[in-house]
Amino acid sequence: MGNVVDDWMAKYDNPQKALVEAVRQAVLKADKRIGETIKWQAPTFVYKGNLASFYPKAKAHVSLMFHTGAQIPGDFPSMEGTGEVSRIMKVLSAADLKAKSVELKSIVKAWCDQRDGA
Repeated sequence: MGNVVDDWMAKYDNPQKALVEAVRQAVLKADKRIGETIKWQAPTFVYKGNLASFYPKAKAHVSLMFHTGAQIPGDFPSMEGTGEVSRIMKVLSAADLKAKSVELKSIVKAWCDQRDGA
């Protein structure tokens, strides 16, 4: 029995589908506290609030929008943006995901720790 994100992924038609799934798994494996759901018609990672959502229409790369990425403690050079709230991480390929995997795991852990008041 699949979950709502599995069902969404089964219907997702995009040339980056395999990479979206790889990023999804990397985020889910980054910290056992992270969950997922569908919000804003896209897979969204959650833990005591919304961490990040995929931008499902991106076709040249995977785009993961961290809703309040500017407030996540730490230095994350792959997170793009200069506004006061959100940040974007683009993943261009499986090799790019591998290169960013430690940083991505650190982002997820920092988010969960911040939510727990650690």
